[in-house]
Amino acid sequence: LVSLRANIPMKESTLPSSRAKLDSIPQQITCVQDYSELAKQYIDHPSYEYISAGSGNEQTLQANHTAFNHIAIYNRLLVDCSQGNTKGQILGTPIAHPILLAPVAFQKLVHPQGELETVRAAEATQTPMIVSTLSSTSLEQIAQQAPAQLWFQLYFQPQRAHTLDLVRRAEAAGYRTLVVTLDASIQASNRRAQKAGFVFPEQVSPQNLVHYPVPGQKQLQPDSSIIFQGMMGDAPNWQDLAWLRQQTQLPILVKGVLHPQDALQLMEMGINGVVVSNHGGRALDGVPAALQALPAIREALGQSATILMDGGIQSGYHVFKALACGADAVLVGRPQLYSLGVAGALGVAHMIRLLTEELQLCMALAGCPTLDHIDQNCIFSSKPGGE
Repeated sequence: LVSLRANIPMKESTLPSSRAKLDSIPQQITCVQDYSELAKQYIDHPSYEYISAGSGNEQTLQANHTAFNHIAIYNRLLVDCSQGNTKGQILGTPIAHPILLAPVAFQKLVHPQGELETVRAAEATQTPMIVSTLSSTSLEQIAQQAPAQLWFQLYFQPQRAHTLDLVRRAEAAGYRTLVVTLDASIQASNRRAQKAGFVFPEQVSPQNLVHYPVPGQKQLQPDSSIIFQGMMGDAPNWQDLAWLRQQTQLPILVKGVLHPQDALQLMEMGINGVVVSNHGGRALDGVPAALQALPAIREALGQSATILMDGGIQSGYHVFKALACGADAVLVGRPQLYSLGVAGALGVAHMIRLLTEELQLCMALAGCPTLDHIDQNCIFSSKPGGE
């Protein structure tokens, strides 16, 4: 944080959807959730609604948050945590803490430098960053800043040649892992964004895809479905994933897993791990909270499998509970946009620091000096209405 603060200048926005950013952390920021509220002053309303909203009636969006309220942490007595740390491993690679930056698209919506600021914070805090296919800065430009801990999130493209080109570009740029998102073949409705009149500014576009032709609109028969024969016509299937597995030596994680049977099938075909996720409540509304789905997937895959989780992480307490329910690490999505919108790289780094320090507090008082000590014995679960 010190090095970031010394080198980060005051920035004036060049986008109509973003306002001037701070060069210091506001005093009223005491926790990650404070960034969500303060961001309303720095991100224009339509863009904020696009970012914060969920799909449908937002049942899943709300479930992601409330699920944490039904898990309590046991405190333990007289445990020596004086040598404690948050170090761990993912896929054999050491990590300083079990918190990753989730793939979040179009970060120039909230800051004129977008992903280039976020990657600075990732490097400063030793945090793996998963770069989105739909990033508003090219994957190559991002990698020039800090290639050591970058992963690439992949959306299958309508043409396999374009999907493979994205993979080869990520390999050449030094990305270490592929995260393939498979739960959002169709863009679900974002009603709050529609009501707020959100449209993408001309300056914000998916820079990784600019060299690929825009898919033409399909000509459908009069009795055809826009969804089934139209939107789902180019959706990936199990054969496409098997093909991808044969094309690269990079580890592959699949994001969007909620059902244990899907998780088992993925492991059987050579996928290296899963991300338990419901797309932050932005895909199919009404699915379980990621935290609710996590224990069954851990039970199905066993203790040796690599399992990450995202959805509703807003504090170090949440991180602790997710780890206790079976995650090896968590991904943080919206909070990185809120903190980026308020204070750029410094804000993102501060957000990560808040999470890690709260996690350390939980570990110390719960008698868990290392991540290996965090398991289901550390928590007490209750059903809604059963307290």
